[in-house]
Amino acid sequence: TAVAIKNSKTQYDEKHDKATFIKKIILDNILPGDIYIKSREMHFVSDCKRIAYTVRMADRQDAAVMDILLKLFPDRQKDFVITISENEVVLIKELKTGDSKEVMRYAEMIDKALTEETPISHVIGIGSVTGQLKDIARSFKEAQIAVDVGHVFDEDVTIMNFENLGVGRLIYQLPTTLCEMFLSEVFKKGSIESLDDETLFTIQKFFENNLNVSETSRKLFVHRNTLVYRLEKIKKLTGLD
Repeated sequence: TAVAIKNSKTQYDEKHDKATFIKKIILDNILPGDIYIKSREMHFVSDCKRIAYTVRMADRQDAAVMDILLKLFPDRQKDFVITISENEVVLIKELKTGDSKEVMRYAEMIDKALTEETPISHVIGIGSVTGQLKDIARSFKEAQIAVDVGHVFDEDVTIMNFENLGVGRLIYQLPTTLCEMFLSEVFKKGSIESLDDETLFTIQKFFENNLNVSETSRKLFVHRNTLVYRLEKIKKLTGLD
């Protein structure tokens, strides 16, 4: 009897647990039509502003990360902290205004708390603001894309916003075969592979400094003529000025 009651209680808790319901939505484990019905049963406000923040750790998840997020956002009826994988946690946050300042303020709160309280390296992805409960799955996927794309273009930044990815978002959506065709069309065969780490670093810094030779040479701590020589070397290898 005790086991049967315990199992019934567990099933009841899962059925009426809001965090479990939210997790089903963001992982697409519930039919769109059922979201509306279930949200009414659980007394959700379905048309308020919400957003997804995903926190991805470099290593396996530390319990401290969950604890920090739960302390920052203790309202279990409006804000939901959910484990997605061993190195990723998502926060579904209810917003008041939904403007960019409010969105960034919460991201900076998370970033500051994680940096100060745990040594784990992390990146925070921000999805777009949604007006309907069913759309938080889209916001969550955007937050994941923000981390994937943003980290390619800037490894030093810890907060990536899907709405500020620029050309990176466009490139990410292109089919791999199309990207390969473009690279083979623009670069000489084998030219990218022939570039060593120092040369690649030079190219990166050159772009970061808006193709300014003097500024780039200063940042690289090399003579201007040395940088010009490197750029000429890149031109010979790749065929690109």
